[in-house]
This record gives sequence, structure tokens and C-alpha cells, in this order.
Amino acid sequence: MKKVSLAVLVSLSAVTGAAYAQQDSGITMSTDPQKAAEIEQHAQDVQTRQQQMESAPAPRHQKGMTHHKKPKSESAQ
Repeated sequence: MKKVSLAVLVSLSAVTGAAYAQQDSGITMSTDPQKAAEIEQHAQDVQTRQQQMESAPAPRHQKGMTHHKKPKSESAQ
């Protein structure tokens, strides 16, 4: 009996999760030209920022950052 009730509970949870996933995902369609222009401008800004980051030189190591090498063992001679 416990196995059956557990199976029913899991099934109900799965159905509830699927129903919740089908609800409004926050994506809406708008025919407002001003809103579309704002979104396009934002996309261009993001693209420009990404291109600037790609073309920027790689950051150099700071003065205090050093790499330590392991000392060679004398038994390996």
C-alpha cells in the first residue's frame, strides 16, 4: 500500500510540475514600436560591449603574483 501511495504522490507531483511549466514564462509579444526600438538598442549595446571585451588585451599578472616551481629532487640524478 505504501508503494502505491508513493507512486500516486510522485505522479501528481510530475503532473503539477508539467502544468506549472506551461504557465506564462514571462515572454510577451508587443507591437509597440518604441518598446521594440528600446530592445534593439539594448541588444546593440550588449553586442558592442562583447566586441570590446574580445578585442581588449588580456590582463597581465599583477606584481605580487608569482609562480612557484617545485624544487628538483636530488635523488633523480
